[in-house]
Amino acid sequence: MIAGLTLLGRGMAGYRRAAMISDVSSSRIASLAVGEVRVSGVVEAAELSLVSPLQSASCVYYRGRITETRNRDRHTLFNEERSVGFRVRDTTGTVRIFPRGARWDVPWRLDEHDGALANAVGLRMRTGSAIQVGELDREVQVAALLTVRQPTDLPDEAASGGDDLSFGIGSAARGERHYQEARLEIGDPVTVVGGARRFDEVPDPTQADEDSVEGDLSSDPEVAADLAAAQAAGTLAASPDEAWGNAAIPGFGIDRPACAPHLDAGARAAPIVAETAERASRAFDIPPDELVLATSQDEVLLIAQGAPGTAEERNQRQFLVGLLGALLSLGAAVALAVELSTTARP
Repeated sequence: MIAGLTLLGRGMAGYRRAAMISDVSSSRIASLAVGEVRVSGVVEAAELSLVSPLQSASCVYYRGRITETRNRDRHTLFNEERSVGFRVRDTTGTVRIFPRGARWDVPWRLDEHDGALANAVGLRMRTGSAIQVGELDREVQVAALLTVRQPTDLPDEAASGGDDLSFGIGSAARGERHYQEARLEIGDPVTVVGGARRFDEVPDPTQADEDSVEGDLSSDPEVAADLAAAQAAGTLAASPDEAWGNAAIPGFGIDRPACAPHLDAGARAAPIVAETAERASRAFDIPPDELVLATSQDEVLLIAQGAPGTAEERNQRQFLVGLLGALLSLGAAVALAVELSTTARP
Protein backbone atom coordinates (compact mmCIF):
# COMPACT_ATOMS: atom_id res chain seq x y z
CA MET A 1 0.00 0.00 0.00
CA ILE A 2 2.79 2.42 0.92
CA ALA A 3 4.68 1.68 -2.31
CA GLY A 4 1.53 2.18 -4.36
CA LEU A 5 0.73 5.50 -2.69
CA THR A 6 4.33 6.66 -3.23
CA LEU A 7 4.07 5.86 -6.94
CA LEU A 8 0.72 7.65 -7.09
CA GLY A 9 2.22 10.78 -5.51
CA ARG A 10 5.06 10.80 -8.03
CA GLY A 11 2.61 10.22 -10.84
CA MET A 12 0.49 13.20 -9.84
CA ALA A 13 3.63 15.36 -9.74
CA GLY A 14 4.44 14.16 -13.26
CA TYR A 15 0.90 14.98 -14.38
CA ARG A 16 1.22 18.55 -13.08
CA ARG A 17 4.57 19.03 -14.83
CA ALA A 18 3.20 17.62 -18.10
CA ALA A 19 0.24 20.00 -17.85
CA MET A 20 2.52 23.00 -17.26
CA ILE A 21 4.55 22.14 -20.35
CA SER A 22 1.59 21.43 -22.63
CA ASP A 23 -0.54 24.41 -21.54
CA VAL A 24 1.91 27.01 -22.85
CA SER A 25 3.12 27.22 -26.45
CA SER A 26 6.81 27.78 -27.19
CA SER A 27 8.03 31.33 -27.80
CA ARG A 28 11.03 32.43 -29.81
CA ILE A 29 13.56 34.01 -27.48
CA ALA A 30 14.00 37.06 -29.72
CA SER A 31 10.27 37.87 -29.44
CA LEU A 32 9.66 37.21 -25.72
CA ALA A 33 7.10 39.34 -23.92
CA VAL A 34 6.46 39.88 -20.21
CA GLY A 35 4.31 37.12 -18.73
CA GLU A 36 4.15 33.34 -18.73
CA VAL A 37 6.25 31.83 -21.50
CA ARG A 38 7.80 28.54 -22.60
CA VAL A 39 11.24 28.56 -24.17
CA SER A 40 13.33 25.65 -25.39
CA GLY A 41 16.89 25.45 -26.61
CA VAL A 42 20.31 24.38 -25.39
CA VAL A 43 22.00 25.19 -22.09
CA GLU A 44 24.85 27.71 -22.05
CA ALA A 45 26.96 28.65 -19.03
CA ALA A 46 26.77 32.18 -17.63
CA GLU A 47 29.25 33.44 -15.00
CA LEU A 48 29.81 30.08 -13.34
CA SER A 49 29.24 26.39 -13.86
CA LEU A 50 29.26 23.40 -11.51
CA VAL A 51 31.19 20.14 -11.31
CA SER A 52 28.91 17.21 -10.50
CA PRO A 53 29.91 15.21 -7.39
CA LEU A 54 29.77 11.62 -8.67
CA GLN A 55 30.91 11.88 -12.30
CA SER A 56 32.80 15.21 -12.32
CA ALA A 57 30.81 16.53 -15.28
CA SER A 58 30.47 20.23 -16.07
CA CYS A 59 26.84 21.29 -15.54
CA VAL A 60 24.50 24.03 -14.31
CA TYR A 61 22.41 21.77 -12.05
CA TYR A 62 23.00 18.50 -10.25
CA ARG A 63 21.33 16.27 -7.70
CA GLY A 64 23.59 13.60 -6.22
CA ARG A 65 22.87 10.91 -3.66
CA ILE A 66 24.76 8.01 -2.11
CA THR A 67 22.98 5.51 0.13
CA GLU A 68 24.44 2.44 1.83
CA THR A 69 22.62 -0.70 2.90
CA ARG A 70 24.25 -2.81 5.59
CA ASN A 71 22.51 -5.48 7.67
CA ARG A 72 19.13 -4.35 6.27
CA ASP A 73 19.75 -0.81 7.54
CA ARG A 74 19.83 1.95 4.95
CA HIS A 75 21.80 5.15 5.53
CA THR A 76 22.22 8.25 3.38
CA LEU A 77 25.91 9.08 3.11
CA PHE A 78 25.61 12.00 0.71
CA ASN A 79 22.69 14.04 -0.59
CA GLU A 80 23.26 17.33 -2.38
CA GLU A 81 21.33 19.47 -4.86
CA ARG A 82 22.74 22.62 -6.41
CA SER A 83 22.22 24.97 -9.34
CA VAL A 84 23.62 28.18 -10.82
CA GLY A 85 22.18 30.72 -13.22
CA PHE A 86 22.55 29.89 -16.91
CA ARG A 87 21.39 30.85 -20.39
CA VAL A 88 19.17 29.10 -22.91
CA ARG A 89 19.91 29.60 -26.61
CA ASP A 90 17.60 28.94 -29.55
CA THR A 91 18.00 29.91 -33.20
CA THR A 92 16.99 33.53 -32.47
CA GLY A 93 19.01 34.43 -29.38
CA THR A 94 19.64 33.76 -25.68
CA VAL A 95 17.72 34.38 -22.47
CA ARG A 96 19.07 34.35 -18.92
CA ILE A 97 17.56 31.86 -16.42
CA PHE A 98 17.63 32.49 -12.66
CA PRO A 99 16.72 29.07 -11.20
CA ARG A 100 16.30 30.03 -7.57
CA GLY A 101 13.21 28.23 -6.23
CA ALA A 102 12.61 26.40 -9.52
CA ARG A 103 11.11 22.92 -9.96
CA TRP A 104 13.52 20.60 -11.73
CA ASP A 105 12.58 17.72 -14.01
CA VAL A 106 15.93 16.06 -14.71
CA PRO A 107 16.20 12.24 -14.86
CA TRP A 108 19.02 10.21 -13.36
CA ARG A 109 22.13 9.91 -15.54
CA LEU A 110 23.88 7.66 -13.04
CA ASP A 111 21.94 4.95 -11.20
CA GLU A 112 24.33 2.19 -10.14
CA HIS A 113 24.83 -0.24 -7.27
CA ASP A 114 28.06 -1.73 -6.03
CA GLY A 115 29.26 -4.05 -3.29
CA ALA A 116 32.16 -4.13 -0.89
CA LEU A 117 34.60 -5.41 -3.52
CA ALA A 118 33.33 -3.90 -6.79
CA ASN A 119 32.81 -0.22 -7.61
CA ALA A 120 29.89 1.19 -9.59
CA VAL A 121 30.41 1.61 -13.32
CA GLY A 122 30.98 5.19 -14.47
CA LEU A 123 31.85 6.56 -11.04
CA ARG A 124 34.40 9.38 -11.06
CA MET A 125 34.16 11.29 -7.79
CA ARG A 126 34.74 15.02 -7.72
CA THR A 127 38.02 15.79 -5.97
CA GLY A 128 38.12 19.60 -6.18
CA SER A 129 35.81 22.56 -5.98
CA ALA A 130 32.16 22.24 -7.02
CA ILE A 131 32.28 25.64 -8.79
CA GLN A 132 34.28 26.68 -11.83
CA VAL A 133 34.36 29.59 -14.26
CA GLY A 134 31.49 29.43 -16.73
CA GLU A 135 33.58 29.99 -19.86
CA LEU A 136 36.73 27.88 -19.59
CA ASP A 137 39.80 28.93 -21.54
CA ARG A 138 40.88 26.68 -24.37
CA GLU A 139 44.13 25.80 -22.59
CA VAL A 140 42.21 24.70 -19.48
CA GLN A 141 39.90 22.47 -21.51
CA VAL A 142 42.82 20.90 -23.40
CA ALA A 143 44.64 20.15 -20.15
CA ALA A 144 41.51 18.54 -18.69
CA LEU A 145 41.05 16.33 -21.75
CA LEU A 146 44.67 15.18 -21.65
CA THR A 147 44.60 14.34 -17.93
CA VAL A 148 44.29 10.60 -17.27
CA ARG A 149 42.27 9.80 -14.16
CA GLN A 150 41.75 6.45 -12.45
CA PRO A 151 38.19 6.21 -11.04
CA THR A 152 39.26 4.22 -7.98
CA ASP A 153 42.56 6.05 -7.40
CA LEU A 154 41.03 8.72 -5.20
CA PRO A 155 43.03 11.11 -3.00
CA ASP A 156 42.50 11.50 0.69
CA GLU A 157 40.76 14.49 2.21
CA ALA A 158 43.92 16.53 2.59
CA ALA A 159 44.95 16.06 -1.04
CA SER A 160 41.51 16.99 -2.36
CA GLY A 161 41.26 20.29 -0.53
CA GLY A 162 38.70 19.06 1.98
CA ASP A 163 36.12 18.05 -0.66
CA ASP A 164 36.75 14.30 -0.64
CA LEU A 165 33.67 12.30 -1.63
CA SER A 166 35.26 8.85 -1.69
CA PHE A 167 33.48 7.66 1.50
CA GLY A 168 35.90 4.76 1.77
CA ILE A 169 35.48 3.39 -1.76
CA GLY A 170 37.42 0.16 -2.07
CA SER A 171 37.08 -0.63 1.63
CA ALA A 172 35.79 -4.08 2.45
CA ALA A 173 34.20 -2.89 5.68
CA ARG A 174 31.05 -1.49 4.14
CA GLY A 175 27.75 -2.59 2.66
CA GLU A 176 26.13 -2.25 -0.74
CA ARG A 177 25.96 1.29 -2.04
CA HIS A 178 23.57 2.99 -4.43
CA TYR A 179 24.89 5.93 -6.46
CA GLN A 180 22.48 8.30 -8.18
CA GLU A 181 23.16 11.53 -10.04
CA ALA A 182 20.93 13.75 -12.15
CA ARG A 183 22.39 16.78 -13.89
CA LEU A 184 21.73 19.35 -16.58
CA GLU A 185 24.90 19.71 -18.62
CA ILE A 186 26.08 22.56 -20.81
CA GLY A 187 24.81 21.83 -24.32
CA ASP A 188 21.82 19.77 -23.17
CA PRO A 189 18.38 20.50 -24.67
CA VAL A 190 16.11 22.08 -22.08
CA THR A 191 12.56 23.40 -21.75
CA VAL A 192 11.79 26.23 -19.33
CA VAL A 193 8.25 27.32 -18.38
CA GLY A 194 7.73 30.36 -16.20
CA GLY A 195 7.42 34.10 -15.94
CA ALA A 196 9.46 36.45 -18.11
CA ARG A 197 10.24 39.77 -16.44
CA ARG A 198 12.66 42.66 -16.57
CA PHE A 199 16.00 42.01 -14.93
CA ASP A 200 15.56 44.94 -12.52
CA GLU A 201 12.37 43.27 -11.21
CA VAL A 202 14.15 40.08 -10.11
CA PRO A 203 14.19 40.15 -6.26
CA ASP A 204 17.71 38.76 -5.70
CA PRO A 205 19.55 37.58 -8.83
CA THR A 206 22.89 37.19 -7.02
CA GLN A 207 21.55 34.18 -5.12
CA ALA A 208 20.54 32.14 -8.19
CA ASP A 209 21.88 28.89 -6.75
CA GLU A 210 19.72 28.94 -3.61
CA ASP A 211 16.46 27.01 -3.31
CA SER A 212 14.36 29.48 -1.34
CA VAL A 213 12.69 32.62 -2.68
CA GLU A 214 12.05 33.92 0.83
CA GLY A 215 13.91 37.14 1.69
CA ASP A 216 17.47 38.30 0.98
CA LEU A 217 20.36 39.95 2.80
CA SER A 218 18.77 43.40 2.69
CA SER A 219 15.79 42.06 4.67
CA ASP A 220 18.05 40.89 7.53
CA PRO A 221 17.67 43.51 10.33
CA GLU A 222 21.26 43.06 11.52
CA VAL A 223 22.68 43.53 8.03
CA ALA A 224 20.41 46.53 7.45
CA ALA A 225 21.61 48.08 10.72
CA ASP A 226 25.26 47.54 9.77
CA LEU A 227 24.68 49.16 6.36
CA ALA A 228 22.94 52.15 7.96
CA ALA A 229 25.77 52.59 10.46
CA ALA A 230 28.42 52.40 7.71
CA GLN A 231 26.56 54.96 5.58
CA ALA A 232 26.20 57.31 8.56
CA ALA A 233 29.89 57.00 9.42
CA GLY A 234 30.96 57.51 5.82
CA THR A 235 32.90 54.24 5.73
CA LEU A 236 30.80 52.62 3.00
CA ALA A 237 32.68 52.60 -0.30
CA ALA A 238 31.00 54.46 -3.13
CA SER A 239 32.00 52.02 -5.87
CA PRO A 240 33.39 48.49 -6.37
CA ASP A 241 36.71 50.00 -7.52
CA GLU A 242 37.03 51.89 -4.25
CA ALA A 243 35.94 48.93 -2.13
CA TRP A 244 37.84 46.11 -3.80
CA GLY A 245 40.74 47.76 -5.59
CA ASN A 246 42.47 45.33 -7.96
CA ALA A 247 39.86 42.65 -7.22
CA ALA A 248 37.28 44.73 -9.11
CA ILE A 249 39.29 44.47 -12.34
CA PRO A 250 37.91 41.75 -14.67
CA GLY A 251 40.44 38.94 -14.99
CA PHE A 252 42.61 39.99 -12.05
CA GLY A 253 43.79 36.97 -10.06
CA ILE A 254 42.15 34.27 -12.21
CA ASP A 255 43.08 35.33 -15.74
CA ARG A 256 44.77 38.27 -17.42
CA PRO A 257 43.53 41.71 -16.25
CA ALA A 258 41.51 43.94 -18.54
CA CYS A 259 43.37 47.06 -17.38
CA ALA A 260 46.53 47.88 -15.47
CA PRO A 261 46.25 47.05 -11.74
CA HIS A 262 48.08 48.79 -8.89
CA LEU A 263 50.98 46.50 -8.02
CA ASP A 264 53.93 46.43 -5.67
CA ALA A 265 57.10 47.65 -7.34
CA GLY A 266 58.60 44.16 -7.22
CA ALA A 267 55.56 42.32 -8.57
CA ARG A 268 55.47 40.83 -12.05
CA ALA A 269 52.78 42.46 -14.18
CA ALA A 270 50.51 40.15 -16.18
CA PRO A 271 49.74 41.06 -19.80
CA ILE A 272 46.60 43.14 -20.34
CA VAL A 273 43.97 41.59 -22.59
CA ALA A 274 41.00 43.61 -23.85
CA GLU A 275 39.02 40.44 -24.65
CA THR A 276 38.84 39.68 -20.92
CA ALA A 277 36.79 42.82 -20.27
CA GLU A 278 34.46 41.98 -23.14
CA ARG A 279 33.95 38.42 -21.85
CA ALA A 280 33.34 39.65 -18.29
CA SER A 281 30.85 42.24 -19.52
CA ARG A 282 28.99 39.59 -21.52
CA ALA A 283 28.80 37.28 -18.49
CA PHE A 284 28.08 39.74 -15.68
CA ASP A 285 26.48 42.88 -17.11
CA ILE A 286 22.73 42.50 -17.74
CA PRO A 287 20.77 45.60 -18.86
CA PRO A 288 17.98 46.51 -16.39
CA ASP A 289 15.28 46.24 -19.08
CA GLU A 290 16.43 42.87 -20.45
CA LEU A 291 13.85 40.10 -20.09
CA VAL A 292 14.91 37.11 -17.96
CA LEU A 293 13.11 34.05 -16.56
CA ALA A 294 12.90 33.73 -12.78
CA THR A 295 10.59 32.39 -10.08
CA SER A 296 8.28 34.82 -8.31
CA GLN A 297 5.77 34.55 -5.51
CA ASP A 298 3.00 34.00 -8.09
CA GLU A 299 4.79 31.93 -10.77
CA VAL A 300 7.01 28.90 -10.28
CA LEU A 301 9.75 28.20 -12.79
CA LEU A 302 9.81 24.68 -14.27
CA ILE A 303 13.09 23.54 -15.82
CA ALA A 304 12.84 20.22 -17.67
CA GLN A 305 15.60 18.43 -19.52
CA GLY A 306 14.84 17.80 -23.18
CA ALA A 307 12.66 19.35 -25.86
CA PRO A 308 9.00 20.10 -24.93
CA GLY A 309 7.66 16.88 -26.49
CA THR A 310 10.32 14.75 -24.79
CA ALA A 311 9.77 16.33 -21.38
CA GLU A 312 5.99 16.04 -21.66
CA GLU A 313 6.18 12.38 -22.71
CA ARG A 314 8.51 11.56 -19.81
CA ASN A 315 6.11 13.06 -17.27
CA GLN A 316 3.10 11.37 -18.85
CA ARG A 317 4.86 8.01 -18.46
CA GLN A 318 5.46 8.86 -14.83
CA PHE A 319 1.73 9.61 -14.45
CA LEU A 320 0.82 6.21 -15.94
CA VAL A 321 3.18 4.53 -13.47
CA GLY A 322 1.39 6.48 -10.73
CA LEU A 323 -1.96 5.05 -11.88
CA LEU A 324 -0.48 1.56 -11.66
CA GLY A 325 0.66 2.46 -8.17
CA ALA A 326 -2.92 3.41 -7.29
CA LEU A 327 -4.13 0.00 -8.51
CA LEU A 328 -1.38 -1.68 -6.50
CA SER A 329 -2.38 0.22 -3.37
CA LEU A 330 -6.07 -0.60 -3.93
CA GLY A 331 -5.29 -4.30 -4.45
CA ALA A 332 -3.19 -4.37 -1.29
CA ALA A 333 -5.99 -2.72 0.67
CA VAL A 334 -8.54 -5.28 -0.59
CA ALA A 335 -6.18 -8.15 0.24
CA LEU A 336 -5.63 -6.75 3.72
CA ALA A 337 -9.38 -6.38 4.28
CA VAL A 338 -9.97 -9.99 3.21
CA GLU A 339 -7.18 -11.18 5.47
CA LEU A 340 -8.53 -9.28 8.45
CA SER A 341 -12.09 -10.50 7.88
CA THR A 342 -10.85 -14.12 7.62
CA THR A 343 -8.83 -13.74 10.82
CA ALA A 344 -11.77 -12.19 12.67
CA ARG A 345 -14.11 -15.15 12.00
CA PRO A 346 -14.73 -17.41 15.06
